[in-house]
Amino acid sequence: MFDMGFSELLLIAVVALIVIGPERLPGAIRTGSVWLGKIKRSYNEIKREVELELHNNEVMENLKKAQVDLEKDAKLIQSAAEESYSEGADTNEEGTKPAPRATATTATTATTATTATTATTATTATEQS
Repeated sequence: MFDMGFSELLLIAVVALIVIGPERLPGAIRTGSVWLGKIKRSYNEIKREVELELHNNEVMENLKKAQVDLEKDAKLIQSAAEESYSEGADTNEEGTKPAPRATATTATTATTATTATTATTATTATEQS
C-alpha cells in the first residue's frame, strides 16, 4: 500500500511524541488503531461485495450463454425429428409406401366380422353334435 521503511515510521513516531506528548500518545495510538481497523474492515467488505457481484455477473452471463446454446440445440433436435418423421411417413423399411392405417370404422368392421364368424362356427358345432 504505502512504501514506508523503518526510518520513516521512526520519524513519524518521534514527531507524534513531540506534538501529542507522552501522556496522550497511548490513547492517540489506540484511537488511530481503531480507526485503521474500521477502515480495513470496510475496505475488505467492499472488496468482497464487488468480487461477489462480479462473480454473479459472470455466472449470469454463463447461464445466458448456456440457455441460448440449449435453445439452439433444441431447435436442431426438433427439426431433425420432424425431418425423420416426414421421411418415415413417406416410406417404410423396404422403401415402399406404407399401407393406409386402419381407422376406427375399419377396426369395428373387422371386429364385427370376427365375432360373426366365431358365432357361426359355434352354432355349426352345436348343430353337428
